[in-house]
Amino acid sequence: QVQLVESGGGLVQAGGSLRLSCAASGRTFSAYAMGWFRQAPGKEREFVATISWSGGRTYYGDSMKGRFTISRDNAKNTVFLQMNSLKTEDTAVYYCAAVDGFPRTSGLEYDYWGQGTQVTVSE
Repeated sequence: QVQLVESGGGLVQAGGSLRLSCAASGRTFSAYAMGWFRQAPGKEREFVATISWSGGRTYYGDSMKGRFTISRDNAKNTVFLQMNSLKTEDTAVYYCAAVDGFPRTSGLEYDYWGQGTQVTVSE
């Protein structure tokens, strides 16, 4: 089992930045690829970013490229999502997830999920 707890969400103005964190506990964190997903009210869950166990490979959703950066610190069992140039359409609940093996872009393939953290971007 892997337990995931997100933090760092909040209210920010458009153009601003936020840094989300996801703290993991349980089984060996470094064995898992990690991902971030988001879900806005009335919309389907959307892939945001994923990172390999070593941090050497990262992938992003199209609308996040150039604005968001995923990273991880295996010594601290934590994955981060740095979000810059935020837009109102980035408003959503952001979830981190863990999958055993290589990075995935489909949420259906992830094994463990956190409870989510709300990000609200105002005009």
